[in-house]
Amino acid sequence: MSELLFTEIDHVAIAVNDLEGAIAWYEEAFGATVEHREIVESDGVEEALLKVADSYIQLLTPTNDESPVAKYLAKKGEGLHHVGYRVADCAQALAAVKASGGRVIDDAPRPGSRGTTVAFIHPKTSFGTLIELVQE
Repeated sequence: MSELLFTEIDHVAIAVNDLEGAIAWYEEAFGATVEHREIVESDGVEEALLKVADSYIQLLTPTNDESPVAKYLAKKGEGLHHVGYRVADCAQALAAVKASGGRVIDDAPRPGSRGTTVAFIHPKTSFGTLIELVQE
């Protein structure tokens, strides 16, 4: 059995068309408030992170028509986009996926939001779920 590389769930990402509307709904329905907000130019998204215990709900909306989230919304509509798992070492976790024959989107870790280091695993490898590895 391999060593467990996940340390906890970092976030559950939900793609939305109306970020302000989604923020308002989570605030009204659950009392959730935005802890962090950022435009991630490299991914073409604006995100709002709502704190839930030691994890987040990440609301994502595209900032341009070519972003992966824009394409996702056009194809599948609003909803669960990916799950982010915290790892101690993003490069080590990515290498483990590659060594097991897994398909990756990022060949190497790269900068993410909040000063994190991230890499994405292709959903065809992970039973239909896009996975983001997140190193704080």
